[in-house]
Amino acid sequence: MPDPNRWVHAALVGEVRETATARTLLLDAPDLGPALAGQHVDVRLTAEDGYTAQRSYSLSSAAGARPVQITVEEFADGEVSPYLVRDLAIGDAVEVRGPVGGWLVWRPDTGTAPVQLIAGGSGVAPLMAMLRTRERTGSTRPFRLLYGVTDPDRVYYRDELAALERDGVRVDLHCSRRTPDGGAGRRLTAADVQRLAIAADEAPEVFVCGPTGFVEAVATALVEQGHPEDRVRTERFGPTG
Repeated sequence: MPDPNRWVHAALVGEVRETATARTLLLDAPDLGPALAGQHVDVRLTAEDGYTAQRSYSLSSAAGARPVQITVEEFADGEVSPYLVRDLAIGDAVEVRGPVGGWLVWRPDTGTAPVQLIAGGSGVAPLMAMLRTRERTGSTRPFRLLYGVTDPDRVYYRDELAALERDGVRVDLHCSRRTPDGGAGRRLTAADVQRLAIAADEAPEVFVCGPTGFVEAVATALVEQGHPEDRVRTERFGPTG
């Protein structure tokens, strides 16, 4: 197996504009080992003067898919994301290493339990890898996605999620600032989680990914509602630096 700690070449071979500030990059990285759904890679940029900067990005592509995909949200004061979102052109190269991670991982051969995904903002990326793996493997496991965003125009993978809904995946969108019909949104509450997520007595596998505050609030609500802690897998992120 390829060494996940070794930096390898990756060329941009395709792109999808997800939102005004987010872009999916399709990277051809033939020397990168096969990934599981939910893992991430490190991306390294090197300037002409030799200065390097690296960041971690979840893989949003299905397990084993080529080219691999990452979705990058641009941060105005970021060191890496503005270049990846605005400047990296088809044919340009970066370095990647990985895949990394073994906790927030879904394997389609681990049973028949339903799967509940809960995402906050860009935390939907590794969960999208799970949804794509379900589709790619022909799994019939019941899946639900509870997706929290600030505004409807911040939704990633909009058309693909609509297609997955037609294929038996339930998608619940929750907007904290502005709803799709233009109304005022509100923060996701424990009552919303209880109403929209698969009930604890159905023993689902649960995966939660998003900003730290969002993940902590959702995980606490799930445990209080009877979900065993070891069935609630979480991954959180915050600003770099």
